[in-house]
Amino acid sequence: MAYNLSQLNQTGMPPLLQGIENITQWEEKLAGIRRTWLEYIGELPQREPVKLQVRSQSKQSGHTRLHVAYDTVYGDTVTAYLLVPEAQAPGPAGYPAMLALHPTHELGKDDIAMSSGRKNRIYALELVERGYVVLVPDALTAGERIYPDKPAFNSGPFYEQHPGWSTVAKNITDHMQGMDVLCTLDYVNPSAIGAIGHSFGGYNSYFLAGIDKRVKAVVSSCGFSPFTGDPYPAHWSYRNYPYTHIPKISADLAIDQIPFEFHEIAALCAPVPFFNYAAQADTIFPHWKAVAEGMLELSRLYGWLGKADRFRSYLGDGGHDFPAEIRMLAYAFLDDWLKQ
Repeated sequence: MAYNLSQLNQTGMPPLLQGIENITQWEEKLAGIRRTWLEYIGELPQREPVKLQVRSQSKQSGHTRLHVAYDTVYGDTVTAYLLVPEAQAPGPAGYPAMLALHPTHELGKDDIAMSSGRKNRIYALELVERGYVVLVPDALTAGERIYPDKPAFNSGPFYEQHPGWSTVAKNITDHMQGMDVLCTLDYVNPSAIGAIGHSFGGYNSYFLAGIDKRVKAVVSSCGFSPFTGDPYPAHWSYRNYPYTHIPKISADLAIDQIPFEFHEIAALCAPVPFFNYAAQADTIFPHWKAVAEGMLELSRLYGWLGKADRFRSYLGDGGHDFPAEIRMLAYAFLDDWLKQ
């Protein structure tokens, strides 16, 4: 169902449960949301068999860091770090694990997995210190996957190769390949894998969790950005530079329409445990009131599903950040659901 964006800007986020009286009706609505989402982002092709190459490894304080690469679709390769804890022993079924997705930064995985990463961004490193196996991939256009002679987050070459696809579907596919890798490691508990990210990594985390049900908990920091109230909704559409997410959405925005709202995409995760953080002084996603409305709708959905304890949403007064006190709350949330 298409929405008029100007109307939503006046009336607020569309209710998730409007007209829904039973679980069958909700499942039918959810199936429609998923169909529309895939229609706009494009295919999720059959993935490549797991082929993990260890390029190097080094002993760090309390963990081993492996520099790895693995195949993904259409002849591409994902570069990543695999962080394996040493200070803690695995549980009977193996270690809990996390797919840690980086924000928009040219360093990619190094920004969140190295002690040299930016302040409040080294969540991959902090998670391995808490006893998680952590896979930290470079997203396409970042880290070791920047196109030759192009700046980071230039998606132009991708669309030259795949004009009918989207980087959103590409990232989901690559991250599902990462889930495949984690599930093949004999020291990982395949039933205790989560996804976490900030900003670009935040929305990629819940995009993944909405498609791949092997994700058993998701944390998104400053990554929920609805069209409603957004002073720059074209963030999601075609852009000549730096990065294009969903080219097909451009035609809709040109006629003041949107085919979905992002709390509906987040609802694809339910009832997977979901932790969200947003901030009122966020200058990247400044429409915090609409963000809060979307989170309230998700909270109502989880409650209606009888899973209210699986949803946590925090709204702070800071900027586009992942502050320490919020990270500690997020890690405790992950421990509750992945270390049971």
